[in-house]
Amino acid sequence: MPRAWVEVDLAALVRNARALAAHARAQLIPMIKADAYGLGAVPVVGALEQVAPYAYGVSSIIEGEELRGAGIARPIIVFTPTLPDDLARLRAAGLTPTLASVQGIQAWQALGGGDWHLAVETGMHRAGIAWHRVGELAEAMRGCPPSGAFTHFHSAEADDGSVAVQEGRFRAALAAMPTVPPLLHCDNSAAVVRRSPSPWPCVRPGAFLYGIGSGATAARHPEPVVHLRAKVMELRDIAAGEGVSYHQTWTAPGPRRIATVAVGYGDGYRRHLSNVGRALFRGREVPVVGIVTMDMTMCDVTGLDVRAGDVLTLLGRDGEAVIGVEQLASWGQVFSYELIAGLRQRLQRVYTGAE
Repeated sequence: MPRAWVEVDLAALVRNARALAAHARAQLIPMIKADAYGLGAVPVVGALEQVAPYAYGVSSIIEGEELRGAGIARPIIVFTPTLPDDLARLRAAGLTPTLASVQGIQAWQALGGGDWHLAVETGMHRAGIAWHRVGELAEAMRGCPPSGAFTHFHSAEADDGSVAVQEGRFRAALAAMPTVPPLLHCDNSAAVVRRSPSPWPCVRPGAFLYGIGSGATAARHPEPVVHLRAKVMELRDIAAGEGVSYHQTWTAPGPRRIATVAVGYGDGYRRHLSNVGRALFRGREVPVVGIVTMDMTMCDVTGLDVRAGDVLTLLGRDGEAVIGVEQLASWGQVFSYELIAGLRQRLQRVYTGAE
């Protein structure tokens, strides 16, 4: 095994997907953007194929091309806006664009048309046509009808009423379309776990699939999928008053045994976890001590039978104990999605639970 690695539990990923589909009572469009949140798009999609989702969601043409190159035949929807000049490449890969302008729809029609989804802006102010302007596209949509339409919730996890507001705007947008397409989708992971069933025929989960929850009030919580493990490279005994790592920000309150593990902020284990992070050894928590360095992190393993070559878990499950993504993100003062997407590629991905 390498010095440190990201272990991806594909069986847990599939169970999370099945749980969401059952809860939503809707077809899935799993979001595979950013290399499946950094976990490896091709292995993740290979596992999710057994769930038979309607489609996969990506953020760029190149991401869609990667999945096509891996033999994925299902629809692949590109959710980031595509410029008209890039539509020919998108079409050549057999991808589905999301469009929001007369120019885009006409350019797609000139290439032969086919499946596309209307992006409706209802409050996120990121992409799509404003909900109250959808009627401006009516003539273009008559000539090249969309197969789907969607919006994106900006605060689904907040329980602040914004979902209802955005859905009301989305329904108004649908009423302005010449024909309402069959494939409607609004719910991200946070929206899915807060209601059942979904009012829409499709849902677009991302974070939940990868083991990221949506807070204590969510009706469902995911299984851990991502596990960050690192080998102990060295051990040393230090006396009371001795410091550890740069700037000696932690000093031993008494005799201590310190394990150095081969992972650091150069791998995506954040420097903000210095002196606040925890790791697991055979189900026991041990504290991170001193500043996390680029390639190494130190943990206080006093009183435990730790030896060089043993493995500490800095994220995920070890026995019955778990350090969840949300917990680690809280310690490191970083957004949970950013945390797993930021695990660097020099950490080998090891896949378990594949059928």
